[in-house]
Amino acid sequence: MPLTPALYIAHGAPPLLENHLWGSQLATWGQDLAAPNAILIVSAHWESAPLSLGSTSGKTPLIYDFGGFDSKYYSLQYRAPGAPELATRIKALLTEPVAHQESRGLDHGAYVPLLKMFPQAQIPVLQMSIPTHDPEALFKIGQQLAPLREEGVLIIGSGFLTHGLRFLRDFSIDALPPGWSLEFDLWAKEALERGAVDELMNYKALAPGMPYAHPTVEHFAPIFITLGAATQPDAAPETRIDGYWMGLSKRSFQVA
Repeated sequence: MPLTPALYIAHGAPPLLENHLWGSQLATWGQDLAAPNAILIVSAHWESAPLSLGSTSGKTPLIYDFGGFDSKYYSLQYRAPGAPELATRIKALLTEPVAHQESRGLDHGAYVPLLKMFPQAQIPVLQMSIPTHDPEALFKIGQQLAPLREEGVLIIGSGFLTHGLRFLRDFSIDALPPGWSLEFDLWAKEALERGAVDELMNYKALAPGMPYAHPTVEHFAPIFITLGAATQPDAAPETRIDGYWMGLSKRSFQVA
């Protein structure tokens, strides 16, 4: 079986589903991937320690963890099968304690992009929490999870390359990116292209645009699980989506 890539994707709120450009970019990406046996997704919207795994039951439930949107978004469904075997495998691979929150469904950082990438909801999905913001610890978790890629598991870190929502002044979809968003995005792009994982890990000190790009860091943290799961973390990833949404960088990539 060919090695399944690992992804870092930017996710938007539910209105992303109505955006033709971003939606088509995600859909094309999903179509280009060989169908995985299962999906393990780490979303910015589940921070829980110890590291926790979500529902493994059939037809995984959803969490409508947003407010102020059209009522239609509160009836979205993504009835993917659960992945109990994957949960068991993860517990065997990780050296740290793993909790299980069976009642915890998929949040919008998981199901919004999956609705576009794998709309048939036929692939078993398991969500895993972010147990820490420490880049080195998250990178180590990614390394321990890397063998799953040989078993056809698609590992996805879901966040947003810049996420300074509180500092935005223009909330239109095609708003020009603020300087801090543009600077952080271009810095991260260049570091990724050089495989400078050590610099990315030190982003709080080195990246221009901080702390405006990430006043809280949960949307950047999943990138380190993705990079840790890479066969060669210092190899340049393949950028699949770039550009901006409300001025925030939606840069997304896959690693071999």
